[in-house]
Amino acid sequence: MKASNILGMNARSRLYTGIYNTRKGKKIADSKIQTDRVLRKAGVAKPDIYIKFRNVEKVYSFDWDSLPNKFALKPSRGLGGDGIIVVKKKLESGLWVTSSKQKITTEDLKLHTMDILEGAYSMGNEPDVAFVQEFVGRHKAFRKYAFRGTPDIRIVVFNKIPVMAMIRLPTKESGGRANIHQGAIAVGIDIATGITTKAIWHGEQIVYKPDTKRKLRGIKIPRWDDILKMSVEAQIASTLLYCGVDIVLHPEKGPMIIEINAQPGLQIQMANMDGLQKRLSRVDDMEVRDVDHGVKIAKALFTGKFSYKVQNKNVKKVLNSVETIKIYGYKNGKRVSVEARVDTGARRSSIDRSLAKDLGLINPNNILWKEGFAYRSATGLQSRPVVSIIYVLAGKKIVSSASIADRSRMKNPFLVGRLDMRGFLVKPE
Repeated sequence: MKASNILGMNARSRLYTGIYNTRKGKKIADSKIQTDRVLRKAGVAKPDIYIKFRNVEKVYSFDWDSLPNKFALKPSRGLGGDGIIVVKKKLESGLWVTSSKQKITTEDLKLHTMDILEGAYSMGNEPDVAFVQEFVGRHKAFRKYAFRGTPDIRIVVFNKIPVMAMIRLPTKESGGRANIHQGAIAVGIDIATGITTKAIWHGEQIVYKPDTKRKLRGIKIPRWDDILKMSVEAQIASTLLYCGVDIVLHPEKGPMIIEINAQPGLQIQMANMDGLQKRLSRVDDMEVRDVDHGVKIAKALFTGKFSYKVQNKNVKKVLNSVETIKIYGYKNGKRVSVEARVDTGARRSSIDRSLAKDLGLINPNNILWKEGFAYRSATGLQSRPVVSIIYVLAGKKIVSSASIADRSRMKNPFLVGRLDMRGFLVKPE
């Protein structure tokens, strides 16, 4: 990971949270209550809030026995998971059992709520609002990897494009909390596939979950596309241009947003072994039409190497310098077989303009972005669009991107670039 690619605290504060983020957006992100309001208005899934406490009278007049057996008591303006009590069971004796297996009374809950109101867990120790929220629990996909608590997925979104992601796994040391500073594990996620890559614990890379032989790399995150789309929807709803979106996966209801951060932590770079600065710079000036477009751009730009190893671990195919591929048309039912040039010297694949037009690929809804350079054609200087493309190479379905080029003078109308060769061997000429 190059130092020049890393986003530091000063750059984050000065540029991304200082210039790009408005005061209004920061106020929304700083309050879980306001975040809940804007997400509800935007129709974005989130855990339900059962009750809000704004004053002492409400704490003592509320019927605590009316709460479900499982819930979370939280401060609206809390930081780093402090001040949160997660209740997982109610006993016949009237006691409540927390996620850390402590037994507490209703009076304990009231006293904790009073502490929240007085600002014991808020930014600047200012008076706060307490609320009781729906319990999410662990999705079955994470039961082997998370200790007791609920894992959460952090996605950094900038300019409607998810640029980096990780999942935080609670451990015994963290007390079942998904907080890295308290001992949770941070695991990077490949944006394109939703497959975990590298894992960090106490600042050091690890391969297995502590005290087990369970590999942390290669975990497929369920409903990944929904999670990516939801992160962009949350960024738009918050009015922030740069933010971290925290998402949990409800066992039955699916992904839900629990928090939006106007100044997300930078540990996500270590979990992915890649710098945020580089990724943010690549999407800074892109024109993003909508949520789906932002997700498509993210998948095209931020595909990790390890995910290809996981997906293609049994592939032993050796590519020749020319391969027959089958290209899918864009929503027009066409499938065309062509001879493609395999070129390790080209980073991205490219397709002839006439062929792309015939397949309907040069559709405004299928154009991801336009390259930052121009090429000369019969009609003068033109920008070169990059489009989404699906094709079959050596029996493997490739979902990728390709630039539109004039290949009329070339023998092959399609060129396979290095980004699409992962998982294959290439026969030298």
